[in-house]
Amino acid sequence: MTKPQVIIYTDGGCEPNPGVGGWGAILLYGERRKEIYGGQPHSTNNRMELSAAIAALSSLKRPCKVVLYSDSNYLVKGMQEWLAGWKRNNWKRKNEPVLNRDLWEELDAVSASHEIEWVWVRGHAGNELNEACDRLAAKAIEEQRASANYEAPR
Repeated sequence: MTKPQVIIYTDGGCEPNPGVGGWGAILLYGERRKEIYGGQPHSTNNRMELSAAIAALSSLKRPCKVVLYSDSNYLVKGMQEWLAGWKRNNWKRKNEPVLNRDLWEELDAVSASHEIEWVWVRGHAGNELNEACDRLAAKAIEEQRASANYEAPR
C-alpha cells in the first residue's frame, strides 16, 4: 500500500523574540487543505518554528510521504544535518546542551513514521503558502495577547 502524499507549509515567530509566540501550518492532501495554528505567551522564534512542524506532523492520522516547506534554516538543517549528530553526542553541541532539546525529541518522534523531505523556502518572498502560514502565526500571537492569561513584559 502506498503512503498518502501530503504537502505541509509551516511558520513560527515571536513578537518580540523572545516574547509572545505563534505558529501556523497548512496541510495539503489532494484537493483538501487544512490550516492549524497555535501559540504560547512566552516563547522564541525557534521554538515556534519547531512547534509548527510538530503540530502539523502530529495531525497526520497514518504514515505519509511528506514534503515539508519551512522558511526556518534552524528547522530544516536541524532535521537534515544536525539531529543525528546531536543524538549520537548525547544531545550536546560543541560540549553545550542542544537548545530546545524537548522539542527536537518530540519532532524526531512524530517524524519517525513518515517519509519526509525537508525543504527550505525564503520567507517573506511572495510564496503564497508561506505567507499564509505567517498570517496564521500572527493571528496566534494576537490571540495570545488578547487572552486573559497574557501578561505583558515589564
